[in-house]
Amino acid sequence: MSTQLFGAGSRMPRIAEAAVERARLTVVPRARRRTPRVPFVALLSLLLVGGVAGLLLLNTTMQQTSFTATSLEARATSLEAQQQGLQMDVDSLRDPQRVALQARRMGMVPETTPAFIRLGDGAVLGKALPATGADAIRLNPLPTVKPKNLRSRTIRVIEKNPDVRGAASPDALTATGTKNSQNR
Repeated sequence: MSTQLFGAGSRMPRIAEAAVERARLTVVPRARRRTPRVPFVALLSLLLVGGVAGLLLLNTTMQQTSFTATSLEARATSLEAQQQGLQMDVDSLRDPQRVALQARRMGMVPETTPAFIRLGDGAVLGKALPATGADAIRLNPLPTVKPKNLRSRTIRVIEKNPDVRGAASPDALTATGTKNSQNR
């Protein structure tokens, strides 16, 4: 029976031989497949240069925007100062005291006895009299008067006979008429 199983014509030995052949392992050198480094380096260089250029462009744009903003702020400040100056001019032109003085220079005086017209029936209420220069009111206030206790008093001392009391020199008296501390 053993000859029949493993006979010359049998199929089993061929499969076994093939299995033995496949089972023999040999060390095969590793196939090194090198990826090309030039495209990788080019890609990294391109990303680096693009990033630096982008940062430079962003920085330049931000500086231009900053200069523009500073310029506009300076102009706004200047225009605000000009507007305040013009507002002060308008306020001084609208000053009632100034308007009244200008009206007086033109010969105008305020009305003291006005008359009114009732719009419902057109009746005149009151009797209007022409204004005169005597009706004018004081526009500039009177100067203030100092109280008596704040007014300075000037005392004059006149010596009739300087030889009797001693020789008095002109510098012995001060401007207010009191004697100097140095008596001669």
